[in-house]
Order: sequence, then structure tokens, then C-alpha cells
Amino acid sequence: MASLRDIRRRIASVKNTQQITRAMKMVAAAKMKRAQETILAARPYARKMHLVLSSLAARTEAEAHPLLRVREEYRVGVLVLTSDRGLCGGFNSNLSRQALHFLREHEKKRNPVTLSVIGKKGQSFFKNRQVPMEKVYTDLSGKVDYGKAAEIAHNLVDPFAREELDVIYLVYNEFKSAISQKVVVEQLLPIQPLELTEEMNAVDYLFEPSEEEVLARILPEYVETQVFRALLESEASEQGARMTAMDSATNNATDLIHQLTLSMNKARQAQITKEISEIVGGAEALK
Repeated sequence: MASLRDIRRRIASVKNTQQITRAMKMVAAAKMKRAQETILAARPYARKMHLVLSSLAARTEAEAHPLLRVREEYRVGVLVLTSDRGLCGGFNSNLSRQALHFLREHEKKRNPVTLSVIGKKGQSFFKNRQVPMEKVYTDLSGKVDYGKAAEIAHNLVDPFAREELDVIYLVYNEFKSAISQKVVVEQLLPIQPLELTEEMNAVDYLFEPSEEEVLARILPEYVETQVFRALLESEASEQGARMTAMDSATNNATDLIHQLTLSMNKARQAQITKEISEIVGGAEALK
């Protein structure tokens, strides 16, 4: 059995760790709340933009713009969104494993795959498995802004427009709640317009200068918006996963402290019993 001094040191160490995990949980909760508010505000805009785009695409020649042009799915581009920091449970590992499975499935079909990664954790995951990466974006956690999303979107649109890639997918964690994130594999390019319903057809938009020119302007911005939305989803999911992981770590620390305290009390009781036995034995020897 460990000595009383060792157990006390262990309890002090666990209590210090518990203070850190509790603080990290509170920080993650605050960041998640801000990220959640941002993503909830961004979703309606993205949906409305997709609706207008679908209306435009239905009224114009679909093949007129390169970003709408559907080709045989041969050369595949994949953008995987992970985090720069850990301590967020299975947030990165679950996403990276599913992304790797997605890549392997295309490799079985003999499809050339171009991989881009956001986040140091994803970079490390694929580097350790010797998966080549075309582009890596780091230090974006907690610093999501539209300008960076536009830069990433531009790097995806260019090879697709030049027909170097036939299809591009996003792999990211979609935010559901503080305790729930869903790994999503979503086609980014070519853009898939919504099927217009009777209700949507009833809305007659007026476009100036022309439907084709507006479509040419709105399509690249739509891709930027989708990348920006995915970054926001990933940020909110990361903070939610970190908050949950730190809450679990804090609770585990409480349980461990309780167990160590019981061990300490048993050790003290055993020590006291031993000392009493020695005193009684000594007294008997003196008689």
C-alpha cells in the first residue's frame, strides 16, 4: 500500500488538475455560446442564398457556369476540417477516421484524390499515415473570419474551374448541441441546385443586370459562404466537444479524489492500529 505522504501528494495533484479542467470547461462553454450564436445567425443566410441560386440556375443554362457543370466523378478533392488543439474528446479522431475511410473508398475506385486539411490535428493524423496533403491551413481555431474562408474557397474553386478536379467534398463536424456533433461529408462542387417546388416557383425574382451575370457573381460567393459556414460549424462543435470532455474529466477527478481519500483513511487507520499494537506489545513486555 502507498504511504500516506504519497497518497496526499496524489490527492493534491488531482485537485490541481481538477481546477484546470473546470476552468477549461467554463472557457469552452463561453466560446461555444458565441460560436453557436454565430452559426445560428449564419445558417438562414446560407439557406436563402442557396434558394436564390437554385432559382437562378433553373432559369438559366445550367452548363453556362463552370461551378454548375457536372462531370464524371474521377478526380476528387477533399477538404477536412479539424482543430489545432486537442482535449476535445473524439472530435478530431472520429472525423479524421471517417475522412480516411472516405479517401480509401475512392482509392479503391482508382480515383486520384487531392487532400487539403484545416487544423494541426488533422495534419498530424494524415502525416502519421503517410497520406499526401496538397494544402494545410493552421491556426484558425477561434479565429474564423470570412476573409480566410474566401481564401480557402478560392483555392478550391480554381482547380475545379480549370477542370483539374471533377468534384470537391467537405468533411466536417456539424454542430447539433453541446453534447452532440455529427460528421458530415458534403459535396461542395459542382454546386447542386435545389429542386424548385411550386411554392418556390411562385416567387418571381427580378434580376439586374441579367440572370446570367448575377449567377456568375453569386456562385463564387456562395462557395465562400459554404466554406465559412463549415468553419463556423466546426468551431462550435469543437468547443462543445471540449466542454463535454472537460466536464467528464472534472467528474472523473472528483471520483478519483473520493477513492484516494478512502485509501488515505484506510492507510491512516492501519498506521494507527499498528502503533497501538506496538504500544500494547511494549507495555506487555515491561510487565
